[in-house]
Amino acid sequence: MKLKLFFILVFCCSIGGAQEYSNLKKKRLAVRDSISLDSISISPAYFKVVDKTGKTIDSSRYNINFSSSILTFKNKTEISADSIDVTYLPLPDFLTKTYQFYDPSIILDNDSRQEQLVALQQPTAVNTFIPFDGLQTSGSITRGVRVGNNQNSVVDSELDLRITGKLSDKVSLRASIQDANVPQTQNGYSQRLDEFDQIFIELYSEDWNIRAGDVDLIQENYQFNNFSKRVQGISGQVRFNGDDSSGYAGASGALVRGTFNISRFTGQEGNQGPYKLTGQNEELFILVVSGSERVFVNGVPLKRGENQDYVIDYNAGEVRFTPTFPITSEMRISIEYQYSERNFTRFIGYGTGGFKSDKFQIDSYVYTETDAKNQPLQQNLSEDQVAILATAGDDRDLAIAPSAIPDEFSENQILYRREVVNGEERFVFSQDRTQQLFNVRFSFLGENQGDYRLINDQAIANIYEYIAPINGVSQGSYDPIIQLFTPEILTIAGIKASYEAATGTKLFTELAASNKDLNKFSSIDDDDNKGVAAKLALIQQLLKKDSLQSLNVTLNTDYIQENFRNVERVYNIEFNRDWNIETTQGSQLFTTLGLNYQLDSTITASYRLEHLEFDNFYNGNRHEIAATYQDSLWQARFRGSVLSTKSTEQESEFNRVNADVLRKINNYYVGTRLESENNQQRLTATDELTGLSQKFTGYEIYAGRGDTTTTFVEIGYRNRTNDSLRDGNLSRVNSSNNYYIKSQPIKNKVSSLRIYANYRKLKSAQEGFSDEVSFNSRLQYKRKIYDGKILWNTTYETNSARIPRQDFTYVAVNPGQGTFTWIDYNDDGIQDLNEFEVAQFQDQGSFVRVLLPNQVFLPTHQNKFSQTLTLNPISWTDEKGYKKVLSRFYNQTSYLIDRMVAREGENFDLNPFQSSDNQLGLNLSFRNSLFFNRGKQYFTTNYTYLSTANENLQSIGSISNEIESHQLRFLHKIEDTWLVTINAQSGINASSSENFANRNYEIDDLLFKPQLSYLFDNSNRLEVFYQYQSKDNQINDTATLGQQNIGVGWAFNKAQNFAVNGEIKYVKNDFEGQAFSPVGFQMLEGLQPGTNFTWNLLFQKNITKFLDLNLSYSGRGSETARTVHTGNVQLKAYF
Repeated sequence: MKLKLFFILVFCCSIGGAQEYSNLKKKRLAVRDSISLDSISISPAYFKVVDKTGKTIDSSRYNINFSSSILTFKNKTEISADSIDVTYLPLPDFLTKTYQFYDPSIILDNDSRQEQLVALQQPTAVNTFIPFDGLQTSGSITRGVRVGNNQNSVVDSELDLRITGKLSDKVSLRASIQDANVPQTQNGYSQRLDEFDQIFIELYSEDWNIRAGDVDLIQENYQFNNFSKRVQGISGQVRFNGDDSSGYAGASGALVRGTFNISRFTGQEGNQGPYKLTGQNEELFILVVSGSERVFVNGVPLKRGENQDYVIDYNAGEVRFTPTFPITSEMRISIEYQYSERNFTRFIGYGTGGFKSDKFQIDSYVYTETDAKNQPLQQNLSEDQVAILATAGDDRDLAIAPSAIPDEFSENQILYRREVVNGEERFVFSQDRTQQLFNVRFSFLGENQGDYRLINDQAIANIYEYIAPINGVSQGSYDPIIQLFTPEILTIAGIKASYEAATGTKLFTELAASNKDLNKFSSIDDDDNKGVAAKLALIQQLLKKDSLQSLNVTLNTDYIQENFRNVERVYNIEFNRDWNIETTQGSQLFTTLGLNYQLDSTITASYRLEHLEFDNFYNGNRHEIAATYQDSLWQARFRGSVLSTKSTEQESEFNRVNADVLRKINNYYVGTRLESENNQQRLTATDELTGLSQKFTGYEIYAGRGDTTTTFVEIGYRNRTNDSLRDGNLSRVNSSNNYYIKSQPIKNKVSSLRIYANYRKLKSAQEGFSDEVSFNSRLQYKRKIYDGKILWNTTYETNSARIPRQDFTYVAVNPGQGTFTWIDYNDDGIQDLNEFEVAQFQDQGSFVRVLLPNQVFLPTHQNKFSQTLTLNPISWTDEKGYKKVLSRFYNQTSYLIDRMVAREGENFDLNPFQSSDNQLGLNLSFRNSLFFNRGKQYFTTNYTYLSTANENLQSIGSISNEIESHQLRFLHKIEDTWLVTINAQSGINASSSENFANRNYEIDDLLFKPQLSYLFDNSNRLEVFYQYQSKDNQINDTATLGQQNIGVGWAFNKAQNFAVNGEIKYVKNDFEGQAFSPVGFQMLEGLQPGTNFTWNLLFQKNITKFLDLNLSYSGRGSETARTVHTGNVQLKAYF
């Protein structure tokens, strides 16, 4: 119908086309591809389009849809004007008017409330909120408060949270937050737990990433400033990708966790370690940042791990080499690492960016590392000390200051009072809290170089006393002074670029500038802070045939100004040795011309001519040739170099050869290696050889079968002769012979066997020097017998090492967070090292033991043997006869002995079970547990025999402990309601101290404890018990103890809701002897003679699915001591 009306209208308008229209509409519109003229249809009777000048636009250039009122230009670029005027005739009102029967204001919509049905009902929606919904989370957060009348209130906190997952289709999240405020409870240098906490949160997508927390800043592929830094801060990077180019930009800001350092030393013959790492200023007290170390031996990088080359104790800063990597006196060991340096708060700022296209690439960076001089950490700088630093400039020897600082009295510190005698100041140890006391640090200066001497090293800190000079000559070795550390700043900016000028031609360049100030407090010596470095390189391809054969030439020049500084090293770890450089002076120019050839994977060969010079100080040239050959039968490798140098003080010739040839014969192989060096350095003035001159020649022959992925065996012999400077000439000093075997003769699903052994003898060619012999070995055997019913595991290893004479002290912490308690046995108010005991109750733990740095190591030979044997025939449960009987038994045996004896000459004992008068350390443990009906509570019986012995070499002398016990445990359930438990034990606990007689004891122990439990169900029980224990010591301080315990305990649990556990115990101690002694403390286990009561209560409540509440209360009371109460409230949320 609408269509008919439209055509009628068109007809009427067409026959009246000549008449004038009074209701025309005119609009000015911007030129676009498509223009909407009106919200309703328009009449085709009149339509006209003109530009701004009034010129009519031809209708062939546009289309008009009268029904939709849309004007469309076929090509708008043909319209020269940016706007047009459109005149058109709208339809008559009677066609566009809205007609209706009812007033719309009184008509109800379908969704009107008056049209809805209403019903009353209970809500059925369930709140299913889950924290971190959509992400994979794990971990918990704990907050607690512990209070008591024997301690101050202590806040405990712990967080362990890990998150991974996607926030959206393009954005992902990963996070790890681990934090605890509990200090280290056993031996260690660290008292800051944030050294070990791991915290990071990272957001990332394909094009960007942001990480906050623990960040690894790594810069590689630069010539002058490559580095790897572990920091705490924020880092971000964004990448830009185009059709034929890409770019990136990044920025980081952080607090520095570690300072870079390199320790270089020569290996000690037959000594696997430990080797001590130190700080930049030879500090012994350092904490190595975990994972930051790189270990090199003779320039070759090693791998960390018990089954690799070395292990490291980050807390003690010590490196040990495994028995399978024997250390000799011919090894040059270099270790790079970062260590926690706490003198000042140190910040890092780092920015980087780059662009890359098909032929061009450019990268840049800015790096700054600065100490906040107004935020010292380990040193509290006074105004006088700041003034000393201001006048010291860059000279560390001038940054020396008095160490005395006024302090309040504390029994946990060694303090001094100040006296002035004849106008001279001196410090005297004092415990008089009414006097002005000082915290004084003493520095060792050397014999007869100081005015103080050490008088007591058995307290928690050394005690010194003043000794007057005699005839003006100092009689002591220490003075109350300290080395001050200066705040530093290092800023480096660099840019590098590469360009492929033509096919086979590439250009490289790099520029860097640095500014390093060694003392931000002082402007003295600042004229040497700035330096620059530059690099220019060219690679030209001379020959290329497909991908099989190539020949290219390289040219590289590096210029490094004398004052240029960077974060880590520039060249390889042994660059100075390769060029016979002891010290550097002046700016450096290093030029290399190289030729490289390759024929598929068979042959590679290279030649390099290198020139190195320092301004008017050093000039050297080196020729180096290297080649490899490999086919199905032969493998060969050769490297040789000739170096000639000349400096202002000496000249040198350094020739090196290294070759290796291997021949395969079916599954077998034989090979030989040759290595030789001849380094002669002569003083220019006298033409005499210097002490660094040396020469050696070594060869090795070996043969084997198989490969390391399956079964294999390799045996070999290695010989080396060493010449060194003697009487002005290079002459033989020693020679060595090595015999070794590496083998894995068994490797299958049920068993494996690995064997390594290395015997070495170093024979001296000089009179007065004895030969040195070392033997390292390791044997590992594993086997499953009878389908795993018997598990056998054996390990045996020997090596030569060193044992430290360990120094330690005790540091006070919040009560309950330590593991040791102090008992002033001699009542002198001084915390002597032999007055600390292991805390028997949590509130007593107020100290932790902290290792002190030392360099006193004794050479040892170490034998270690461990054996575990497990018998588990439970799979015979369904069998009959003797197999059925055996299935009820389970036995586990473990034995470990680690013995260290003093190493003297060529004698060493491979028998770990043989005791020796020269024993310096021992760790012995034997444990056998036999079970009947294990885990069934039906005549369940367990017999355990335990024997342990250990001996430690400490600064307070050798201390050894022995424990031997027989333990019997019986459990039986009667009618699912009653559980009978019987525990019996007998044994000895012995201690022997070299220097403290009060710690010599041997306690015979006998215990019997029956217990009866009433079981309401599997989770709820009520129990009563009686315990009788007798202890007797007849060595040194004789003492006897007869102890009787009667108690009741309970455990009530409602699944997923709450749990209540508790125990009340009456203890009667009939004790004869000295209770206030180490023996008495051990026998009474922290309680008092006479009547004692102990109790504890634990309430656990699941508040929600993700939140737990723990309430604990414990206490003890006795006739002679006040009652102790301790309470703890803890909330734990799970993710």
